[in-house]
Amino acid sequence: MMGELNPFEIAQRQLDEAAAVLGLDPGIHALLREPMRELHVTLPVRMDDGSVQVFKGFRVQYNDARGPVKGGLRFHPDETIDTIRALAAWMTWKTAVVDIPLGGGKGGVVCNPKEMSQGELERLSRAYIRQVGRILGPDRDVPAPDVYTNPQIMAWMMDEFSAMQGHGEPGVITGKPLALGGSAGRMDATARGGMYCLREAAKVLGMDLKGATTAIQGYGNAGYYAQLLGEELLGLQVVCVSDSRGAIHCEDGLECEEVKAQKDKSGTCVGLADTETISNEELLELDVDVLIPAALENVITAENADRIKAKIVVELANGPTTPEADKILHEKGVYVIPDFLCNAGGVVVSYFEGVQNAYNYYWDLEEVHDKLDKKMTAAFHVVHETAQAKGVHKRLAAYLVAVARVAEAVKLRGWV
Repeated sequence: MMGELNPFEIAQRQLDEAAAVLGLDPGIHALLREPMRELHVTLPVRMDDGSVQVFKGFRVQYNDARGPVKGGLRFHPDETIDTIRALAAWMTWKTAVVDIPLGGGKGGVVCNPKEMSQGELERLSRAYIRQVGRILGPDRDVPAPDVYTNPQIMAWMMDEFSAMQGHGEPGVITGKPLALGGSAGRMDATARGGMYCLREAAKVLGMDLKGATTAIQGYGNAGYYAQLLGEELLGLQVVCVSDSRGAIHCEDGLECEEVKAQKDKSGTCVGLADTETISNEELLELDVDVLIPAALENVITAENADRIKAKIVVELANGPTTPEADKILHEKGVYVIPDFLCNAGGVVVSYFEGVQNAYNYYWDLEEVHDKLDKKMTAAFHVVHETAQAKGVHKRLAAYLVAVARVAEAVKLRGWV
């Protein structure tokens, strides 16, 4: 998935930079560089044709000093343990930077869900929980949807875990359907949290976002809602979006529902009438006000960072910018809203879902949005003020905030 760029090594390098600035205790630093525990599982699944296919799965519990670990579960044909380790580390910092009482985890299964039937996906989901369920629970580890998983898959997993326990256990999984204890506002939470951060970034920059030209790389859940909410809440003018098959560009702006209809009909946004087709690489270098990477990792690198023209980069993807690119963008004056702050809206609302499950009382949509706005706005300003005070780029500032909070919990527990 990552070519020569090992995502976990990048995550460790980012931590090392923060540890040096913080003067972190060597023992705490060493502890935070590695996952506290991880489970590798083998999953035999009977396929529709009667054959048995064996899948590999993982669950990484990176650090639980601040509370039960939380993190998504990916189904992807190119999944690797180092990707999962990196994402679990970033989840640890993500829950800390938005100051919710959780640690960080991540899971994955090496499979191609696009080639599997619903029945095969259900059997795989239940097989995963039968193996990994021994380390899960509302007070231990709570998975959620991620790449190529969805509320239906979460429902099957919650049901399997409940069957193993002998009673209903809705809080073991978040991102569930509303009918099974899901939270209002979960579907667009990642993008909505990012838009709240973008709004605050524009305020500190004195920038008017109404009509601001915007390019979105990746048109999955986060990318679609980024366009929808960016237009609705902030007045952005989205001129380019992309998926894995390419990008479509229109100087006069793209209509959100037209793009979605094209994607739903053909499986790609490419081919929409009255648009120009360009590459994902060209999208990143467009002369736009706002760039939103919402796909996979390491798309902004030392090789293309000096050609990024956007004033603000809104990282809805995990790890879209390499450490070398961070320095280049900072020197260019590009305002980067770092991933584990910018896309934390999903885990914040997942936390809200767990809270609602625990006391069996559910909030309306307006209350969820209001609580999310307060969390994201507070986190944004703590990171921005840290960056200003320390004279560092925004990702390092976010690390300084998050790592200090996790380190404090580790020290108070007496682990180091």
